[in-house]
Amino acid sequence: MTLSILYRGPLSSCNYACGYCPFAKRTETRAELDADRAALERFTAWATARPDIDLGVLFTPWGEALVRPWYQAALATLTNLPHVRRAAIQTNLSCKLDWVEACDRDALALWCTFHPNETTRDRFVAKCGELRARGVRFSVGVVGLKEHLAEIDALRADLPPDVYVWVNASKRESNYYTPEVVAQLTAIDPHFPTNNQYHASLGEPCRAGHQVVAVDGDGTITRCHFIKRPLGNLYAPGFEAALFDRPCTNDACGCHIGYAHLDRLNLGTVYGNGLLERIPLVICVQ
Repeated sequence: MTLSILYRGPLSSCNYACGYCPFAKRTETRAELDADRAALERFTAWATARPDIDLGVLFTPWGEALVRPWYQAALATLTNLPHVRRAAIQTNLSCKLDWVEACDRDALALWCTFHPNETTRDRFVAKCGELRARGVRFSVGVVGLKEHLAEIDALRADLPPDVYVWVNASKRESNYYTPEVVAQLTAIDPHFPTNNQYHASLGEPCRAGHQVVAVDGDGTITRCHFIKRPLGNLYAPGFEAALFDRPCTNDACGCHIGYAHLDRLNLGTVYGNGLLERIPLVICVQ
């Protein structure tokens, strides 16, 4: 069995204060953090006990997880399991990076987001350099806010050409980008036009719910983060019976971690085994 899991536990705190994020600078009680740790350790134990599954994991926390040592430990455990082909996480890269030495770098990957209002470009680029020196696969990205266009250009220039820089389109306002800005961002991220739209998905075949599922801290399985109807529980015997091909029930999908699995977009041919960490097979810098 081959399965990719988008894991999102109860953690919902972040050390950054981005204005568009509801979890900015949110703190949690010790009890809440302990509950998140217990849920993650349960998930890691489950993954360890399932060598029959060819497993990929992407942690998609509400907030920043890598400042918590239990996420660092989970990545070390998962990447050293022979049946885990990839363990990746979304991060603002504000943590120390010495923990990666305990990981199998062939299975580890980071999805790193630059936040110009929260850190300096020099500091962020230096962290990327440290990842390269430590042999870690990673992609780098930023939300494509118009006030950050100069920083996005400079970020692309400061990183080596073999580091993929993705741009998440801001979709809160229709016609947010002029054609000139679209061209500017596409020169940085050739896949920006794919992200800069909502993809019609109602009735479309999708690997979500079959080969890819979302799992929360209690083990509840849903097709993806955007369709909340439970399919079962990861920790229940025979959960696999709930995983089968089914058409999408949402009108549209506008997030990479969702539409990347729509069959008709065929993005597996673009990203190959880098789909979870958002690293395409070919990186083009114009």
